[in-house]
Amino acid sequence: MRKTVLVTGSSKGIGAACIRKFASNGYNVVITYKDDYERANKLKEEVDKFDIKSMIVHLDLSDDKEIEEVVSKIIDSFGGIDILVNNVGIEESSDFFDKSKESFTRIFNVNVYGTFLITKMVIKSMINTGGSIINISSNNSTVAGDINTLEYDMSKASINIFTKDLAKLSPNINVNAVLPGWVLTEKIDELNKSLDGKLVEEESKNIALNRFAKPEEIANVVYFLASDEAKYINGELITIDGGYKI
Repeated sequence: MRKTVLVTGSSKGIGAACIRKFASNGYNVVITYKDDYERANKLKEEVDKFDIKSMIVHLDLSDDKEIEEVVSKIIDSFGGIDILVNNVGIEESSDFFDKSKESFTRIFNVNVYGTFLITKMVIKSMINTGGSIINISSNNSTVAGDINTLEYDMSKASINIFTKDLAKLSPNINVNAVLPGWVLTEKIDELNKSLDGKLVEEESKNIALNRFAKPEEIANVVYFLASDEAKYINGELITIDGGYKI
């Protein structure tokens, strides 16, 4: 029986790369999006060439009711969820003295509480049958990042301890996190172009491998952590930043 993987925030970037990786290896996949249905549908058309079953669902991690409805819909359609990749993470940038309770609430409500709630819903379906959960954190969660993105960095640090605590919940479920550094996603590509290529040029100098990661390189590690070969890896935080912060 084919396994089913749910990747949150998977219409583009790292999430989309994860969908492609799993689908190309025979997994049923669930693509979620919040704003860009067209991109999600294009991705579905792309992976449907493989002999798998795919689904697109709208998912807003700030909406408790929608989270519960989405998980129930997926379980009804696929019979369960074997792998959950918590990829959604929103970010804001502002001056330290402009930050407020509201800015922290917006970020933590999605990145921390939303991730917790969807994980809680999914685990109910996998706790007896077994499964894997991979959380997408950030290398800024373990060492100093940018003070302007403090809320995001703190939320990802929360995901790290969530990963370790959750890893003790059940011997049937592996829970790990990957901590990417700079990744050349669509968002970063657009930002780089707006800065005349200076972002990639300057930041690459700080990376031992002298380049940004491709989304596929993050997806490869996620795929491995979900595989049988990684069954004895549990509660780990795996940094993938090309040597940016060694």
